[in-house]
Amino acid sequence: MKAASELPANARLKIGFILARSFTLSAFALFVDTLRLASDETDRSSRKFADWQVIGSTRHLITSSCGVQVAPTSDFVDPVQFDYVVVVGGLLNIESPVDEETVSYLKKAAMRKIPLIGVCTGTFILAEAGLMKGHQTCVSWLHHDEFRKRFPDHQARPDRIFNLDRNRGSCAGGSSAADMAASIVRRHISREAERNALEVLQIEKARSALDIQPRRPLEMECDDPRLKAALIIMERNMENRIPIPKLAASVGLSRRQLERLFLEKTKSSPALMYKRVRLERARQLLLQTSAPLIEIALEVGFENASHFATQFRKTYGLSPGSLRANA
Repeated sequence: MKAASELPANARLKIGFILARSFTLSAFALFVDTLRLASDETDRSSRKFADWQVIGSTRHLITSSCGVQVAPTSDFVDPVQFDYVVVVGGLLNIESPVDEETVSYLKKAAMRKIPLIGVCTGTFILAEAGLMKGHQTCVSWLHHDEFRKRFPDHQARPDRIFNLDRNRGSCAGGSSAADMAASIVRRHISREAERNALEVLQIEKARSALDIQPRRPLEMECDDPRLKAALIIMERNMENRIPIPKLAASVGLSRRQLERLFLEKTKSSPALMYKRVRLERARQLLLQTSAPLIEIALEVGFENASHFATQFRKTYGLSPGSLRANA
């Protein structure tokens, strides 16, 4: 991402928004309002320090996932006019969330070295266009499995709220859109502008790219973000288990440090907690689906149904078949 010093003195931060069909209104609104409130000192929306446009291949209204419609304010202009182009995604079951002209425009922006940011499922649109390869992508835990299914050769993290990786950015969506926007405001305008925006939005403090998505793995209370991140990564990697040393490195710890953290907080080892995460997912599948035992065993990372059944019985005191029969 371009540093603030790379922008000409007194230049306004300029961002172009591309809204997908059925985009998430809250993510777009929080991102753009953070810019609006940071763009002057008097809450008059005067665009003194920042400017933004909703750009599109047509001026037709774009309907959000909640039904509210937004009209583009500009046709596609030369992407070099923007410091960032932000793609706001939404519902994943929408066929062709953007048209081919939009995809071509994104590729053109990438060729011109304009940073591209995917907000919510906007990351799917960028990845589908081949624009996220070689970049680590932040994906909501809710959409992580689908992202891995569609783009198995891409790096994706379901634990962080947003990520800025060279000329690509990604954001889990929801309120984290304000955190990402605040980070960009701080970089390109000033900390004072960021503070002004957050205070008006009634946000006490912006979260950083190292903050963890607000989710309780295994319904546990996790007061350590590293532990929470490790558990979320475990949840999202059951079939293809991550080695403990690699898991530790992903949350910024050595293997021994991760083992001490787990022992202190959970009275268990990372390996045993990983098995518990997998078996708990298997228990949910047994109760909520009619999938064969072998399919469930493979989905949660066991090599065969026999080994799965043995471990399940040791943990829950009854066989998988008995749990399903008594449900």
